[in-house]
Amino acid sequence: MKVKFIGSAEVYTLQVTVPGPGLVQLHPPFPEVKLTTGFRLLTDKGSVYGDYQDYTTIYRQMEDGSVILSNDGRAWSPPPPPEPEPEPEPPTLEMLKEIKKLGISADCERVIYAGVSVELPSGWERFSLTEKDQINLFGKQAQLAAGAEHLEYHQDGHPCRYYSATEMQTIIKAAMEYVSYHTTYCNALNMWIAGAETAEELEGIFYGADIPEKYQSEVLKDYLARMMATAGGEVKEKGAEVV
Repeated sequence: MKVKFIGSAEVYTLQVTVPGPGLVQLHPPFPEVKLTTGFRLLTDKGSVYGDYQDYTTIYRQMEDGSVILSNDGRAWSPPPPPEPEPEPEPPTLEMLKEIKKLGISADCERVIYAGVSVELPSGWERFSLTEKDQINLFGKQAQLAAGAEHLEYHQDGHPCRYYSATEMQTIIKAAMEYVSYHTTYCNALNMWIAGAETAEELEGIFYGADIPEKYQSEVLKDYLARMMATAGGEVKEKGAEVV
């Protein structure tokens, strides 16, 4: 486009675009003229077909060297930097307790699902105790109650075989005690978590920890006493591990 700046006798060929209302953008290369005087667009014969004499304010100088002019005194200013993200609030003790309870519950489930070792006449056998396994064992109880003398079942990683009624009763008894103990132990841990007064105390609570006596229920104390007697002074036995 042919451009004639007001106050200059020269006519220049420049690219002119309109980036927005009240704005025009002049693209380089620029002549050495004052951009604040406004300009007119001329035809090849020199007649005026575009009057931009009001565009006298430099709105913004672009990185590519072009200049945007405004006709109302507006000037561009960079947006303010984004507000810094607020520092996250440290978790409260109650929040930490809920997180700890979730972790303890997951540990309890993992330990129960891993199963129990049971001493049978043929030796020690391992039986996992997922929810499905527990349901299967409940079904075996019904078979026993109905008078079954041989019941099909399998230890972990072995083919199914027949167990005598006495063997199956031993397996079911060990499994039920194992699940009941860990459920009771987990409940006591949750009582300990609820009573914790500091984050430091809470951090010291984990699955397998010795529970302070004030958080031991009567049921847990009975379990621990039986386990102590069975293990000869150690709170652990092959068929019902604490962890």
